[in-house]
Amino acid sequence: MHVHELMTTTVVTAPAGSPLERAVERMLAERVGSVVVTRDGDPAGIVTETDAMHAGAATDRPFAEIELWEVASSPLQTVAPSTTVRDAVGQMQRHDVKKLPVVEQLELAGIVTVTDVVYAHSDIVSRAADAASRRERWETDDDRWHLDAG
Repeated sequence: MHVHELMTTTVVTAPAGSPLERAVERMLAERVGSVVVTRDGDPAGIVTETDAMHAGAATDRPFAEIELWEVASSPLQTVAPSTTVRDAVGQMQRHDVKKLPVVEQLELAGIVTVTDVVYAHSDIVSRAADAASRRERWETDDDRWHLDAG
């Protein structure tokens, strides 16, 4: 299974100079856990709910006074739509992130999250079982062919 099969194509974005307050309002209104931060229209970072909580706990400044670039995770970890889900999960683990913007030719195409992977888990397991079954049948047929040919 590939990332494009389970990614969300609607991504909340905001320019790097936007106030954190605005980003949090958008996350709440859109019911999402992150905002992709852009510079000159290109994805450059990400701010998650956790980043917002850390900013709130670490400073005495109101969210209206904190610009997104100050709290955005950077460098931005991204994947291509053709990346396998397995590779995307591996990247999430290596970089300790739960959300990966999906980029195709420098354009933001979507986002894939741990939640997307969890929701798709039964489908992934089913596909793996089907592939294993086909392989087993193929190997059995191959063994029979060798016996018949010998």
